[in-house]
Amino acid sequence: MKRALPVLVLSVAGLVPVWRYEPSTSTSVAEAAAPTVSSTAPASGSSGLVVKGTTVATEKGDVQVEVTFDGDTITAVRMLKQPDHPQTTAAVPTLVEETLQAQSADIDTVSGATVT
Repeated sequence: MKRALPVLVLSVAGLVPVWRYEPSTSTSVAEAAAPTVSSTAPASGSSGLVVKGTTVATEKGDVQVEVTFDGDTITAVRMLKQPDHPQTTAAVPTLVEETLQAQSADIDTVSGATVT
């Protein structure tokens, strides 16, 4: 009986934070605004549909991309904002090349571009 009271008190004390727990209600990247779409000619001179993505905050800095389509084909990718970080600066050309080859943003890995 001497141990029952402390066990009961400590059990209740341990459960109080669980009962009071409230999940976070912060906004996520999935709730960000939709990208803007325009039919203006891109800087490269070719015509097509231009989609300007939303700005996404990463550990290294903000990232924003503009993609040009000709029908269903990605014809150009341009970084509007990118972190001023040596790894990101070195990885961006590879990211653009991989995007054009894959014709999608679904790229497995690019060395140095884990966060970007």
